[in-house]
Amino acid sequence: MNYDQVFDQAIERLHAEGRYRVFIDILRNKGAYPNARCFAGHNGPKPITVWCSNDYLAMGQHPKVVAAMEEALHDVGAGSGGTRNIGGNTHYHVDLEHELADLHGKDGALLFTSGYVSNDATLSTLGKVLPGCVIFSDAMNHASMIAGIRNSGCEKRIFRHNDLAHLEELLAAEAPETPKLIAFESVYSMEGDVAPLHAICDLAERYNALTYCDEVHAVGMYGPRGGGISERDEAAHRIDIIEGTLGKAFGVMGGYIAADNRIIDVIRSYAPGFIFTTSLSPVLVAGVLAAVRHLKTSSEERDGQQAAAAMLKAMLADAGLPVMASTTHIVPLMVGDPVRAKQISDILLAEYGVYVQPINFPTVPRGTERLRFTPGPSHSEAMMRDLTAALSEIWDRLELRQAA
Repeated sequence: MNYDQVFDQAIERLHAEGRYRVFIDILRNKGAYPNARCFAGHNGPKPITVWCSNDYLAMGQHPKVVAAMEEALHDVGAGSGGTRNIGGNTHYHVDLEHELADLHGKDGALLFTSGYVSNDATLSTLGKVLPGCVIFSDAMNHASMIAGIRNSGCEKRIFRHNDLAHLEELLAAEAPETPKLIAFESVYSMEGDVAPLHAICDLAERYNALTYCDEVHAVGMYGPRGGGISERDEAAHRIDIIEGTLGKAFGVMGGYIAADNRIIDVIRSYAPGFIFTTSLSPVLVAGVLAAVRHLKTSSEERDGQQAAAAMLKAMLADAGLPVMASTTHIVPLMVGDPVRAKQISDILLAEYGVYVQPINFPTVPRGTERLRFTPGPSHSEAMMRDLTAALSEIWDRLELRQAA
C-alpha cells in the first residue's frame, strides 16, 4: 500500500471537483467588527470586511463579554483543570447551566465543548439508551446531527425537508410501542427557512415521539429573551430537548442541551462525549454567561441584525442578483457551481477586501453551491452598498446573468 499516493489522490479529487477548502488567515479588530486584517497572499495585513461570521450579533466583541473573560482569567486562571467529574466542574459552569435552563424554560441544562459535540453525544446516547429506538431526521439536518444519529446505531427514517405529510407517513408505519425521536432544526442555516415547530410537536404527541430541536442558528437571535424560534413561537414547553451553541449569537464557544432533569441526568451519566472531555475553560464560560444575561434583557442587537439582513436582501434583489428566499437572518446567494463560487469568493477578497466563504458540497447538495452572507448590526448601509456593487460587477464580468 502506497499511503502517500492514497492521501494525494484523496486531496486531488477535491481539487478536481472544485471544492478543496482554503481557510483564511485573519485577525478581527476588537471593537471594530466586522473589520478585520487578512494575512494571506500579500505583504503584511490587509484590511477586509467579514461577511460570513456566525458571530451574528458581534457578542464576541461586546465590552461586557470581554470584561467578564478578563475578570475570570485573573480570578481563576486559564484552564478548567479536567473533565467535569475530575476537577473541571467550576461554579461558572453551574451558573451557566442554570441560565440556559431558565432561557428555555427547562429544569436543567448540560454544557458541552461545542455544538457539534452536544448533538453527537446526545443523539447517540439517546439512541442507545432507548431500546429499539427509531430516529426521524429532517433531510436537511446538519452534519453533527447526522453523526449523532449514525453513532447511535439505531434505525433512522429521513423525512423530506419540513414535509409534515411525509413525516407522519413514516411515523405511522412504526409500531405504536416503538420508541421514536424526531430530530430537526429550527433555523436551517444554508436555506434560511424555519421548521413548523408546533406542527411537528402535534405529530410527536399523536405518535408518542420525543422531540429534539437544534436551535444553534436561532438562540440569542429570536424570542424576547433570545431563547430561539421555540421561544418566539411559544413552543419551547412542547419540545423535549433543545440543543444550542455558545459560539454563534452568544459569540464565544461551546454547546449545550436543555431538557427535564431526568434526560439531563441520563446524558450526563452515559454520554462519552461529555464524560471523557475536558470541560470548557471557565474564562470562556464567563464570557458566555455575560452574553446570555445581556441578550436576555437587550433586543437592540437582535433588532439591528434583522434590519441589516432585510436591507441586504432588498439591495441584492434590486440589483438583479440571485438572492435566495429566506425568512431569517441568513442571506444566501445562489451560484450553482463550486468552481464559480470559489472564483467569486477569491475575487471579492483580492480586489474588494470582502471576505465571504463559498459553501460547497457536502455542506449543501451539488449544484446548489452558494455564497452565504450573515449581515449583523455592525454592518453599515455603506458596507452593503459597496458589497452589492462589487457582486454586480463580478456577475457581469463572469457573465453569470447570461448563464442564469
